[in-house]
Amino acid sequence: MKILKKIFAIIYILSIIPSCTGYLDVVPDNTITLEDLFKKKEEAWDALAKVYNYMPRIEKTHETMWLAGDEYIGRLDYNDNTGDLRGIRITRGLQTANNPLLGNWSGTNGGKRLYAGIRQANVFLSNIDNVPDMTEEEKADWKAQVKFLKAYYSFLLVRKYGPIVIADELISPDASKEELFQERSKVEDCFDYVITLMDEAIPDLVEKVPSTLAGQIDQVVAKSMKARVMLFRASPFYNGNMEYFGDFMDKDGQPFFPLVYDKEKWKDAIDAIEDAIETCEANGIQLYHYDTQPYVFDREDYAENDENVQRIYDLRMAITDPWNDELIWGYSNLDIYEQGEIGHATNMRLPDGYGGGITNTPQYSWQWLAATYRMAERYYTKNGVPIEEDLTFELDKKWEITTTPGADDPEYTEMKGIMQPGAETINLYLNREPRFYANLAVTGGYWRTHGVRINTKMYAGSDGGFNSSQHTTDYFETGIGIKKFVHPESKSGHWARTVKYPYPIIRLADLYLMKAEALNEYYDAPTQEVYDAINLVRERAGVPNVETVWSDASIVKSVNKHTTKEGMRDIILAERGNELAFEGSRFWDMLRTKRAVMEFSNPIWGWDYRGTTGANFFNLEVKQSRRFTITDCLWPIDLNEMNTNSKLVQNPGW
Repeated sequence: MKILKKIFAIIYILSIIPSCTGYLDVVPDNTITLEDLFKKKEEAWDALAKVYNYMPRIEKTHETMWLAGDEYIGRLDYNDNTGDLRGIRITRGLQTANNPLLGNWSGTNGGKRLYAGIRQANVFLSNIDNVPDMTEEEKADWKAQVKFLKAYYSFLLVRKYGPIVIADELISPDASKEELFQERSKVEDCFDYVITLMDEAIPDLVEKVPSTLAGQIDQVVAKSMKARVMLFRASPFYNGNMEYFGDFMDKDGQPFFPLVYDKEKWKDAIDAIEDAIETCEANGIQLYHYDTQPYVFDREDYAENDENVQRIYDLRMAITDPWNDELIWGYSNLDIYEQGEIGHATNMRLPDGYGGGITNTPQYSWQWLAATYRMAERYYTKNGVPIEEDLTFELDKKWEITTTPGADDPEYTEMKGIMQPGAETINLYLNREPRFYANLAVTGGYWRTHGVRINTKMYAGSDGGFNSSQHTTDYFETGIGIKKFVHPESKSGHWARTVKYPYPIIRLADLYLMKAEALNEYYDAPTQEVYDAINLVRERAGVPNVETVWSDASIVKSVNKHTTKEGMRDIILAERGNELAFEGSRFWDMLRTKRAVMEFSNPIWGWDYRGTTGANFFNLEVKQSRRFTITDCLWPIDLNEMNTNSKLVQNPGW
């Protein structure tokens, strides 16, 4: 009981440190109490955990940025409540400066208070050396972790707000107004600060933490995240963006953003990415491959179609197999009692007639966060190119209803474990790349969940479809489900029946694609290194190499598109969109490449979920309008902050 009270006291004291603004907080007057928090290693550990606790909740459906963009739709935004599905609301044009959605400057509307997290880091760094029962090596490692978190939180602020107030020092209780109320720094200075702080932290971190400390920061994590920072710094939104921010000036008339493009930033990114990859590979990080026997319901199909079924397992389990070899850094601070995870919101209920689960139970299987129709088109054909580029794919017949070959038909062999035999479907769902079948639940396919394999039909009243007798509000609005975050053994009815895993912050496939992009941007034309990097990811995904398929005039319309910088740029971003789909990457990829306004202002389409047959189900309809402008590319600073600190300059348009 004494230990429990002490932990609560620590959390309470750290949470009530007063502030003159929402972001520049000062230490309390009773510094003796603060110092008491660092009298023992055990208490310093609690303080370290407190700094980690400001990590954004990427797994929580209503608080994650992963839903921003054009990949998800959630039952028409869950009754349109401002506190629900905030990521989607941002790309609906519903952002506001009065109470910013997912605001990290002040912690508004579901956003973590990152400046409070930076403050906690400063408190920690100012006191950790006073802990008597720790070795110098331990102190150095813990300080390095906190320095990195301080840099990471600062980067997350820069990514959303552009110029930020650099809060590098702990503000004293008797600070002057000049110390308390500071101006925003230039974007380039902000990136330099983040990179410098990460560089200071990396040498003192252990190279790779043991499995018992999985999720803590080590050199593998820090170098990989530094690589991401460098990628953003070099990207056109932050590098020479005269178009958007040519008139965004500080109070002295100086531009906040660098307005002249600097190509050498891509070289800096290349160096950081290659360093990260080398460290990852040296420590056993590798692209995931499923090396366990398939589940019993797949073994017969696996025996006859092992390569294709294996591919589905490789792709499907790369996310949900906890702490697998591909994961570099994952968010693991999950509440086991929490029903708010993306994995729960996307999982379908177990239909009648299947065993091993709780039938018709929405708890922990909400069945209402769906994929947009655009995702069904975005994945490649089996040839590894977009459907509009594949000459063998009949675009004009993509919506035609068809039937898959029968179980005894020789043509069905390659579909075993992928699509159901003799099932009604549409041409759009056939001859697609393995990631399409691994990640999307479509008519005529399979969903491995609740410990069974479900024959998804998606029509109203059928497996995976809308069923008013079960639940009038839990349904996939577009008729397309997302399987990516559902472990095959996750069941409903109780938290103990769900399989927990860390949600990926960064994994190795991301680094390989970052390398391809940085190399492509730095050199005048794509080199073999660019192709080699992207092909590592494509090979695991089961699609042909870039240079093979894009040079084949019998397959692609834009022959040799891969030989130009501009063409390869499109190919790499498309690859990122497919490989990292639903993982929160696409929104930021489109923003940093200045494509977000064009991509996210299109309406969201989907099938008629009320249809009970193919004829009345496969009818596209607009589900939701979307509006995303240049103004939305930078978050507004909360008006309360603006009123408190007269030195702040608001972001353009707000």
